[in-house]
Amino acid sequence: MPVPHDIPAETELWDAYAKSAFDAEAEPSFCWTQYAGHGPGPELLGSPESVLEIGCGTGRALAYLSQQGVKATGVDLSPRMVQLAGERWAPLGVRIEQAEVLDWLAADQARYDAVYSIFGAAWFTDPSRLFPLVHQRLGPGGVFVFSQPPAIPGAYGPQGMYKGGFAGKAMFTYRYSHKPAVWERHLFRAGFTSAEARVVDAPKAGHIGTLIVRATV
Repeated sequence: MPVPHDIPAETELWDAYAKSAFDAEAEPSFCWTQYAGHGPGPELLGSPESVLEIGCGTGRALAYLSQQGVKATGVDLSPRMVQLAGERWAPLGVRIEQAEVLDWLAADQARYDAVYSIFGAAWFTDPSRLFPLVHQRLGPGGVFVFSQPPAIPGAYGPQGMYKGGFAGKAMFTYRYSHKPAVWERHLFRAGFTSAEARVVDAPKAGHIGTLIVRATV
């Protein structure tokens, strides 16, 4: 069941996150998992000429792809993160827009070879609303890939998440968790012709793995 997101409040949350997450000295980097140097790389996107990252955060993945000659566009909810990342990566030709992702996708008229999310908007947006809009923005043969932590067993659907623990100002958002097969069903319902969801094990046994989902138009 859809949950009511408070976008102004979530904007404040992600602006607060930007203060701790953005490192002006960090170099371009692309990794689907939460473990540096682990798991597959940008080859999951195929060989795109243009990409869109939804919930692009620090923009490091966009910068990496731009260095490979890809036309790289990102969208993020946080004005602060967009300012920081936009200024940092503009010399590489990266374009980053500030917007709520559903509104932006609905208004955008561009087509992309690939759309992706790394612990980004695909984790924090209702898939029944997001996936059809992503499908519309992909050209023929387009690819949609996203990664995030796998669902905790028994905890499925929208999950509330506070920022910064359980003290202080109540800033929260919702993230979405499903079994791999359910993610695949959401994608097929949105019109994708193929979909595969799998969990990549962590480099150390017993540690949290990474859900990686890939779908094609």
